[in-house]
Amino acid sequence: MYAVLVLSTLLYYAETWAMREKQNQRLRVFEMACLRKIEGITRRDRIRNEEIFNRLDIRLGIIDIMRNKHLQYFGHLNRMKNERYPKIAYNGYVHGTRKSGRQQKRWIDMIREDCKELHLTLQEATCRTQGRGVWRATIDER
Repeated sequence: MYAVLVLSTLLYYAETWAMREKQNQRLRVFEMACLRKIEGITRRDRIRNEEIFNRLDIRLGIIDIMRNKHLQYFGHLNRMKNERYPKIAYNGYVHGTRKSGRQQKRWIDMIREDCKELHLTLQEATCRTQGRGVWRATIDER
């Protein structure tokens, strides 16, 4: 029920999100609040999060699920025809200057981080995405 009702609603269109660490932490807190509610455990019971994951037989946390969605969509984009709008937006370049201050995290920055976790460069990952089965196997290695 958790995966069907909560995760599907929460992670709707998450493959396009560019998340910072503070937002990731908020998602983790929400996830644990839901799982504790499902198990009927309060924080006063002093049961560790790992124990709750084991009790509910959950192998991937919400951040890992979101990273998998990013990588799946990255593969989908790379296999897409060049005339399609998502591919045009992905390969596009915006002219002009950015405002001063810390720059916003871009989607491609998230993909680079996820590829680094897989010990791949962005170019190697792009080559692997051409074979759908190979790319799925690469993502499942995580």
